[in-house]
Amino acid sequence: MATDVEVPELGESITEATLGEWLKQPGDSVGRDEPIASLETDKVSVEVPSPVAGTLEEQLVAVGDTIEVGAVIARIAEGGASKKSEEDAAEPAPSPAPAPAPADEENAERPDEKAGGSDAASRPLTLSPAVRKAVLEYGLDPSKIEGTGKDGRLTKSDVLAAAKEEKAEPHEPSLERVEPGEAKSAPAPAPSDSSGGTPERREERVRMSRLRQTIAKRLKDAQDTAALLTTFNDVDMSAVMEARGRYKDLFEKKHGIRLGFMGFFVKAACLALRDVPSVNAQIDGEEIVYFDYVDVSVAVSAPNGLVVPVIRNADRLSFAEIENRIADFGKRAKDGTLSMDEMKGGTFTISNGGVFGSLLSTPIINPPQSAVLGMHRIEQRPVVLDSGEIVARPMMYLALSYDHRLVDGREAVNALVRMKEALEDPMRLLIDL
Repeated sequence: MATDVEVPELGESITEATLGEWLKQPGDSVGRDEPIASLETDKVSVEVPSPVAGTLEEQLVAVGDTIEVGAVIARIAEGGASKKSEEDAAEPAPSPAPAPAPADEENAERPDEKAGGSDAASRPLTLSPAVRKAVLEYGLDPSKIEGTGKDGRLTKSDVLAAAKEEKAEPHEPSLERVEPGEAKSAPAPAPSDSSGGTPERREERVRMSRLRQTIAKRLKDAQDTAALLTTFNDVDMSAVMEARGRYKDLFEKKHGIRLGFMGFFVKAACLALRDVPSVNAQIDGEEIVYFDYVDVSVAVSAPNGLVVPVIRNADRLSFAEIENRIADFGKRAKDGTLSMDEMKGGTFTISNGGVFGSLLSTPIINPPQSAVLGMHRIEQRPVVLDSGEIVARPMMYLALSYDHRLVDGREAVNALVRMKEALEDPMRLLIDL
């Protein structure tokens, strides 16, 4: 008896998805609730579990196809082996391997490296989103990995096996809590052609993932709809860095999590948004919606693109609770297990371009929010003190982009100054000043 596998409910307002990868192939045994396929939606990757234990009998959808909620994508043969497995078992044992083919025939099918590279390097590569994510995570060359999927395509398990063989470590996703002073190193330049000939030039066309399409649409909609403006300030990070240096060991020992910069910025933002409520408000038609809570969206760079999980009621959380939420988001962004509910809503966004080495930027708001705070890298710069003395201090530029339809320039500047004051004197965060 065969059981249909249907696309599950994907969340509010999401009616379709793209098949990103088959995690099981026909003939593979599967357990009840074991994932057999990965779907790409507008926001996250979703795994489709098997409703029963048995054997994957048939795949009804190809990688890259768009499918609707409720559509049947596969069939599971319950209990014993599938028809395909039975046929395989009934076949006679394979005969001894034939003698090696003549050199000319072998070269025609699989030219060796001396004749111009392996067949893996020369065949066209079509990578599913999940496979591309794994390749980027482990920094592997997909042309050097032998594919076991249909028509020799790479599967995620092929990439993981190759990474295990090479003992490659996955690259962590860039969560915006990482110290703003840390910049990622640039990739090594590609080796030049030592033979002196013209180097090979390649092009690759890859269909945009649903996540990337959604990011592009939302950012363009924000530019077309909102009256965007950005105000800047700089902040002396000496006090925050001193506090972290003094208490980070005790903090980690007590709470089991490292004291990062993001806890200070989230707290400072909550303090400022309470004093300037329009920066934490939204336009809904001809009405303005004010919130008596702060749900902070934290921009996280994951392998498949930017995702923005939300720290709910951030204004009521402790430093430890904020840091734990951020650490959890970072881990699950890497694993692709963030749920859509965790990325819905949000009243204010914080994005840290400093982790990539950015000195200054003008971030775009996350609709329908009215403002976004951009953090940047920390660098030593000369500062003139009130006494007239010039000293070197760890400085960071802050950028607050806002919707001028709702937020006046005076309000935006006041909010950013409140954040600057709280960061330069963290005691304000404790006494609510």
